[in-house]
Amino acid sequence: MNAPDSRAPGQAPRWIKTDCGRAKYAELASRTGALARLRLVWFVLIAALRDWRLPDPPDADQADVSGS
Repeated sequence: MNAPDSRAPGQAPRWIKTDCGRAKYAELASRTGALARLRLVWFVLIAALRDWRLPDPPDADQADVSGS
């Protein structure tokens, strides 16, 4: 079964806006196991709450903008 967030390990959600947060996401997403997934979900939740006030980075998810 695929996880609800079937992104590539290097592609962080748009809610994580800092470079260091995106690097940490890539590291955590590459790990396997139940505890690793729990840690990843916890990280995304906290990172999204911390970064919600920050402006979007200029290179944020250009693949999502391409459309067709």
